[in-house]
Amino acid sequence: MSTTMCQVLGFLVASLGVAGCMVATAMDMWSTQDLYDNPVTAVFQYQGLWRSCVRQSSGFTECRPYFTILGLPAMFQAVRALMIVGIVLGILGLFVCIFALKCIRIGTMEDSAKANMTLTSGIMFIVAGLCAITGVSVFANMLVTNFWMSTANMYQGMQNVQNRYTFGSALFVGWVAGGLALVGGIMMCLACRGLIPEESRYKAVSYNASGRNISYRTGPYKGYEPDTKTRKGPGYEEAPRSEDGRRSYPSKYDYV
Repeated sequence: MSTTMCQVLGFLVASLGVAGCMVATAMDMWSTQDLYDNPVTAVFQYQGLWRSCVRQSSGFTECRPYFTILGLPAMFQAVRALMIVGIVLGILGLFVCIFALKCIRIGTMEDSAKANMTLTSGIMFIVAGLCAITGVSVFANMLVTNFWMSTANMYQGMQNVQNRYTFGSALFVGWVAGGLALVGGIMMCLACRGLIPEESRYKAVSYNASGRNISYRTGPYKGYEPDTKTRKGPGYEEAPRSEDGRRSYPSKYDYV
């Protein structure tokens, strides 16, 4: 699969995932009333993250938002926060991914910059998908716990009427949307490898100094004899020797 195709497919899949997360967050059917023991009822209740609704047999539906924040369970507020964070990261990833597409040229943007932007958007999509999956799973765990507690209370006769809630359609939409965002982010990260420019390899070139190579030695070695002969040329006069055998050279005061 070419880099451009993988990048475009990742962008489309991640876009569907982010859109699904937004739809799931806005839906009201996160939990629906269980009608297993009471299939015929005049009132059907279902709840979402933002409001609870009641639908009558006549078709009339009335919804009431949650007017409190502190009165809601902590896990419920955590689910809200996870879904909102996932949506925000997904939208930011979409904006970054649009400018990172290889088929879109903006000025003189290099492939290395597009590779970094593609990797950034891919990481954002992955985190957004994980947030959505985690939030939906936490809410589903709350439903399972409350369902079995209500069932136990009903069988023990502690309460005559007990409404039990089961999974709503929004949970399945959130799971699928989170998975799509996760897959889209992975495809964007894979496409980043194809956008990285290959490193140019240069052959090593040896430079030799012009002229005669001079080797410096710290001391004489075996077989080396220093040249004690001096070169004599025209106009060269040997300095006279003193009594102890040393050469005496004229000083600057001798010419005064």
